[in-house]
Amino acid sequence: MKLGKNFERWAPWGLLALLLLLWELLVAGFDIPEFIFPSPIQIGREFTEFGGPLLEAAWKTFWVTMLGFALAIVVGVLLGFLVGSSRAAYAALYPLLVGFNAVPKAAVVPILVVWFGIGLGPGILTAFLISFFPITVNIATGLATLEPELEDVLRVLGARRWDVLVKVGLPRSLPYFYGSLKIAITLAFVGTVLAEMTAGDSGIGYLMQTAGSQQRMPLAFAGLVTIGAMAMVMYELFSWIEKRTTSWAHRGSQNH
Repeated sequence: MKLGKNFERWAPWGLLALLLLLWELLVAGFDIPEFIFPSPIQIGREFTEFGGPLLEAAWKTFWVTMLGFALAIVVGVLLGFLVGSSRAAYAALYPLLVGFNAVPKAAVVPILVVWFGIGLGPGILTAFLISFFPITVNIATGLATLEPELEDVLRVLGARRWDVLVKVGLPRSLPYFYGSLKIAITLAFVGTVLAEMTAGDSGIGYLMQTAGSQQRMPLAFAGLVTIGAMAMVMYELFSWIEKRTTSWAHRGSQNH
């Protein structure tokens, strides 16, 4: 058991090291120019040379993403509660939400620029628009899958519909909620970078756009690595919180 846990812990790092080694050998073996496809070593040099600008851009992208993500959590939970607690609301709202989610967010960014100008507004709103839907759907699913038999028993015991939803439905929705957060946070970073590349004046997306226009591919790839690292850290943070707040939902699987 201990060996298995150690393997699970270190397997991603071992696979990452193997992929980086193959990447380096591929670039060196085929003598690929860095302005087309840089090697990991060339990308690493950019972190040394441009560590300050990368850190500053990453911080800007991070807190803009967090603002949009926080807004997505509030709206997603409220909409999910509304959709999941009422069949009429589900029938009326869910198809509209699906249709809105299908709209490419890249097509929305120019509209946001017209409304809010170049700067923070488009980044925050794009992060929100691209990440609230998974939260809404998962909260609604958690409430809608509440067993009718359980609800009937609680109603017989004197519980009102509101009590059933708040005291039973919402706690039962927590695993769905945390699952949606892990998906939504990665989408939020995508939204922010998309807006920064299209209508930003700072941040990782703007840095990558500038580096790409100057054919400085190692710096652009360094931006990609930075975004991936931030998204991975936030994903792991929500996984850690999930394990400590919804352990009851995983006991069955852990016993197996």
